[in-house]
Amino acid sequence: MEFYAKKDFVCMKSQQLGRRLNKLRRYQLILNLYNEHKTPDIPVSVVWRKYIYPVYPISRTTLYEVLGTAVHKELTRVEEECKQMNLL
Repeated sequence: MEFYAKKDFVCMKSQQLGRRLNKLRRYQLILNLYNEHKTPDIPVSVVWRKYIYPVYPISRTTLYEVLGTAVHKELTRVEEECKQMNLL
């Protein structure tokens, strides 16, 4: 059994928050690009193929995951948690 010091937990937590923050920021960029090109007459797969995939090489499944994520709400929560840990 391995024991960690308290600072190790803070470091691991800060790394997890940093990864989550970067992922949500990337999701926000993808959503902005999606909303810029999406119209009612253009299917999601066409927007993905023409506009999103060339810039962000993600699968359609990942795009649907991005679209289903409450990015703004999660981003606000993670940024607040980072501020509490004095990371930002």
